[in-house]
Amino acid sequence: MSMDYATLDMLRQRHPAWRMLRSDHAPLIASFFHRVFIAPNVRIMAQADLAEALEDELFGLREKMGADAFPKPAAEYLDDWAANEKGWLRKFYPQGNDEPHFDLTPAAEKAIAWLGTLTERAFVGTESRLLTLFALLRQRSEGSETDPQARMAELKKRRDEIDAEMARIMAGDIQMLSDTALKDRFQQFMSLARELLTDFREVDGHPAWH
Repeated sequence: MSMDYATLDMLRQRHPAWRMLRSDHAPLIASFFHRVFIAPNVRIMAQADLAEALEDELFGLREKMGADAFPKPAAEYLDDWAANEKGWLRKFYPQGNDEPHFDLTPAAEKAIAWLGTLTERAFVGTESRLLTLFALLRQRSEGSETDPQARMAELKKRRDEIDAEMARIMAGDIQMLSDTALKDRFQQFMSLARELLTDFREVDGHPAWH
């Protein structure tokens, strides 16, 4: 994507994720969507259930911030967030059901995911990201190598490395990942899984921005 002024200014005005981050209610929207959709991995919620959950959220916030903090009923906020000019929720009627349902849009998920990166510990994922980079570089090198002898040499090298590792295991030398390395890979797995879910939802046919 181009990062020139005109492109970024267009995204600032039109992209739902950017509009969400600019909203005065962004902390409410992001925290609520994360709690009801992302954390429990829920795809679709009926209007009554979602409105009830939001009403509980608003009640707690009004207790702390005053009755005027969020004056509208929950259902009005949901309709507002699903409007075309916002694009943070998709409101629809499932087949054979006359009650409106809501789905989180990919754009809203992207905004929430970005907010999550602001509070992540810097070291998490570093090792596994480096391994991923090395693997990609190796695949690029092998995929562009046209010399059969060079490719055979690389395959034999990898075979020797596997044979050596098998020999170490047979001798009782089993290398285990440290707690930090295990956490590193788990965090990387969870991050990739969330990104894939967002990608799949976007492929379903819901445009990210208009």
